[in-house]
Amino acid sequence: MKRGSGLLRLHAALVYGFLYLPIFLLVILSFNSSRTSAVWKGFTLDWYVRLFQNRLLWEAVKNSLIIAAATAVIATALGTAAALALHRRHIPGRVWIEGLLYVPLVLPDIVLGVGALVLFTALGISLGLGTILAAHVGTSISYVVLVLRARLSDMDERLEEAARDLGATPWQTLRYVTLPLLMPAIVAAILLSFTLSLDDFILSFFTAGPGATTLPLRVYGMMKTGLTPEVNALSTIMVLVTGIATTLYLRLTENRI
Repeated sequence: MKRGSGLLRLHAALVYGFLYLPIFLLVILSFNSSRTSAVWKGFTLDWYVRLFQNRLLWEAVKNSLIIAAATAVIATALGTAAALALHRRHIPGRVWIEGLLYVPLVLPDIVLGVGALVLFTALGISLGLGTILAAHVGTSISYVVLVLRARLSDMDERLEEAARDLGATPWQTLRYVTLPLLMPAIVAAILLSFTLSLDDFILSFFTAGPGATTLPLRVYGMMKTGLTPEVNALSTIMVLVTGIATTLYLRLTENRI
C-alpha cells in the first residue's frame, strides 16, 4: 500500500514538474541580466522597465483588455439568459439546441477561426476589434452556459416557488432570488470568459485587422524576431494575471466565497 502511494506521489510530481517547470524557468529568466536564456549573469529588472516603455506592446495590451472585458460582459449576459431559458422552459428541440451550444467546446479553434473569417468576408464586414469581439463572444457563450447550467442543476427551486407563493412577480423572483443564488456562477463565468478571451490567439489571428493587434498576436510577432528577455517578462506578467483570475474562478466554483 505504501509502495503504491509512493509511486502515485512520484507520478504526480513528474506530471506537475513537466507542466510547471517551463513556466518556473520562464519567470526566473525574466530577471536574468543576460540577453541569452542559457546563461545566468545576475538579477535585474531592466527587462520589465523596457517592457513598460514599449508603446506598441501596451497598445496591444489595451486592445486585449477592452476585448476581454467586453467579451466577459456580453457573453455572460447572453449565456445566463440562454441557461435560464434552457433550464426552466420547455423549448421544442431543447436537446438539439443544447448540443449546438456545446459544439464550440469540442471543435478545434482553427476551425472556428476560419469559419468566422469566411463569415465576416462573405458579409463584407471589415476586420478589426469588432470582429475579434464577435468571435470571442460566440465561443465564450458555450462556456458560460456550461457553468450556469451546473449551478442551476444544484439550486433549490423551492426557494423560487416560495417567493412566488408570497406574491412575488416573475421579475421580482428573478431579481431577488434567482440572480443572487446564481451570482457565484455568474462571477465565475465572467472570470472564465475574460481569461479565455485574454489568452486567445487563434481566433484573434483570423479575425484581426489592421490596427487591431491583441497581446497574444504582438507576442507572436516578437517571437518571430527572436526570443528576448522582454518576452519572458511579459509572459511572467501574463502568468500572474491568469493565475489570479484562475484562482478566483476556482474559489467561486467551490462556493468558498
